[in-house]
Amino acid sequence: MKHQNKFSQNEEHSHEQQSHAQPAKEFANSDELLRYDAGQTTVPPEIAQRLQESVGDLPGPKQNWLKRLFGGTKP
Repeated sequence: MKHQNKFSQNEEHSHEQQSHAQPAKEFANSDELLRYDAGQTTVPPEIAQRLQESVGDLPGPKQNWLKRLFGGTKP
């Protein structure tokens, strides 16, 4: 019986240390969680370089359909 009680005390102590180490965060939706996680995560240099190379091959932003329709020039 003592062994079980001692184990519970150790377990409680470890949970207390974890809760004091970093307060819990609440997010309104999953997008906020992903943005927060992305801000906390560092991207390895090799992956960042490959990503930059991939993005460099993409065409630039397309022209707005209204500008294409009306010529995009101001009178």
